[in-house]
Amino acid sequence: MKICYLGAGTWGIALATILRQNGHEIVMWSREADTVKELRKTRQHPKLPGFQIPEGIDFTSDVKQALHGAGVIVESVTSSGIRPVFEQISKIAPIEVPVILTSKGIEQKTGLLLPEVVSEILGGKEHPLVGCLSGPSHAEEVVRNLPTSLVCSAYDPEVIKLIHELFTTPIFRIYPNNDMQGVCFGGAMKNIIAIACGIADGLGFGDNTKAALMTRGLHEIKKLSVVKHCNPETLNGLSGIGDLCVTCLSIHSRNYRFGRLIAEGLSPEGARQKIGMAVEGVYTCVSARELARKHHIPVPITEATYSIIYEGLDPRAAVKALLTRAIKEEHL
Repeated sequence: MKICYLGAGTWGIALATILRQNGHEIVMWSREADTVKELRKTRQHPKLPGFQIPEGIDFTSDVKQALHGAGVIVESVTSSGIRPVFEQISKIAPIEVPVILTSKGIEQKTGLLLPEVVSEILGGKEHPLVGCLSGPSHAEEVVRNLPTSLVCSAYDPEVIKLIHELFTTPIFRIYPNNDMQGVCFGGAMKNIIAIACGIADGLGFGDNTKAALMTRGLHEIKKLSVVKHCNPETLNGLSGIGDLCVTCLSIHSRNYRFGRLIAEGLSPEGARQKIGMAVEGVYTCVSARELARKHHIPVPITEATYSIIYEGLDPRAAVKALLTRAIKEEHL
């Protein structure tokens, strides 16, 4: 099968490699012509040193070329880029093939999860062509063929089955889950908690603090998940606790590194520039705060992270404010 792959970042390269191992022809699209030229020439991504992109994966800056003859569209752009990219595609021709989303986020102002954004563009509340792939995973480990387990979901069981067949390998295991909202919500929210954990580590607060942030962060995620009609049990799985752990604990995590760089004195913009790739928690932090305030749900870790990034709050003051909150009985 020919697969149109939107986005040519590290995660896109990693997943395209999995698809290629399963025998599919991949055409990856990037709007940046210079990036396409370099990837074609070197067969290497600058953020994946030493990894050679397999033959059978091509690159283009012409989205029509990428779409032509494709049986599936896979997406790895950014959460903020989802709407403009799919609006651009929908103007070219009607989308009549399955769409698999791998970005993680919540759209600002609308509070929509990414499958909801794409469904809206395609003309339905829960469009049967839309599915997702999420879970604890870093491109740097996937391209090294290290064992990885993810979750796939979709509005249509046949699309869940398709995603499972497309991506499953002996070491890249895909678990089906029919709770699309829960799968996507956990993947979006964990990025905010990872920024907070990076800040705490950068300030030298230690593992006890980080464990508390992760645990209370999960509680915060579960409280807010109610407004998106998620199954709370989904957040106990790979796309919830699993993704939270890998993002808060790994040196590969952009969100964790972003928080740590801020704690070490860089501005949010300086930290983003140093990382050189999208830091999804920066965008989603705004969306989650909007959602929580709209529904009057307290999310203190998200609020503190927002204040550090967007209001210039001193990280130490933010941690002090969290530690001096009134203690209530722990409800899980």
